[in-house]
Amino acid sequence: MLAAYAVHVTQSRGRRFPEARHPYRNDFQRDRDRVIHARAFRRLEAKTQVFTRRYSDHFRNRLTHTLEVSQVSRTIAGALDLNVDLAEALALVHDIGHPPFGHAGEKALDAAMREHGLFFDHNLHALRIVEDFEQRYAAFRGLNLTFEVREGIIKHSRDYDEKEHPELAEYLLNQRPPLEAQLIDLTDEIAYNTADLDDGYEAHLLSLEQIREGVPLFERFFGEVAQTYPDAPDKLKFNETLKRVLNLFVDDLIRNTQRRVTGARVQSVDEVRSHPERLAGFSPEVEAERRRNKEFLYENLYFSPSLADEKDDAERIIRDLFTFWMTHPESLPRSYREKAEEESLARVICDYIAGMTDPFIFEQHEKYCG
Repeated sequence: MLAAYAVHVTQSRGRRFPEARHPYRNDFQRDRDRVIHARAFRRLEAKTQVFTRRYSDHFRNRLTHTLEVSQVSRTIAGALDLNVDLAEALALVHDIGHPPFGHAGEKALDAAMREHGLFFDHNLHALRIVEDFEQRYAAFRGLNLTFEVREGIIKHSRDYDEKEHPELAEYLLNQRPPLEAQLIDLTDEIAYNTADLDDGYEAHLLSLEQIREGVPLFERFFGEVAQTYPDAPDKLKFNETLKRVLNLFVDDLIRNTQRRVTGARVQSVDEVRSHPERLAGFSPEVEAERRRNKEFLYENLYFSPSLADEKDDAERIIRDLFTFWMTHPESLPRSYREKAEEESLARVICDYIAGMTDPFIFEQHEKYCG
């Protein structure tokens, strides 16, 4: 049973190209499956989340992070009586537009584009992937996803201005997205705020003492764990503590979103869309804890001197290749040369680089830049 304010698949605005219904999968389940079988989704396995394989091959990459976001999203959507199939599809597709090398790669690609009066946005690039780049069907280009999934791709984490993005007018930019989409940015934060502590500790870039001192929420739970398991190794105490941190974030997001929905007396998707602000969110107390956790990660992990050389290399590789292909477009694959006859060369090069995995872009840099 879905809540009145959930997105009911029978009320979906449908696909750009009409298709016959499937005998035993609803449209959102089909969208989920189309994302999973997409080439761009498979490539996430070889794209950096935070750590490259120089540290270990069991740290999160874009794909395993995406699966964790999907798991958390399904749990929360189910607890709120939202459409779990839609939430799962949105979680699986939310990072599909990211370039290689994590946020360093995104920063470098955007900087290269701005030199040509353009920009790079991974949400908008994800929309281009599912609308155009993926070619699996004879009847249409792209994956022909439902409106609700395409809308969620661009609206799950930010609001776009209609005047700045007239090409997105069909996606109701003056309205809030459904709750299923609103959850994704928050579940994304839950996943990486806890996982990055885990990977940072495993990589010995963060010490247990450093985390206990810098993340008050972690320290509070660690004290409880130490009393319950006084003889456990530090690593297991760490695991038990992190589990409690994650559970707190999930439980608070469920409870506070339900409180806000009830308080707003929302009874339909249209009322969610027309509400003055997004309804999904943490309580003020837990939001403050989340911010402190995130600030700690930025101060002690993401800008760690130990990762600086890798980030510099990533930015240099993308800058070198972008410059090379702007000067030597004849070296691009034929399909991209053909695209450059219809779109700007800079945008075509951006699309090509953004789709690369970490290993492939290294190969291309070795081939063309020495």
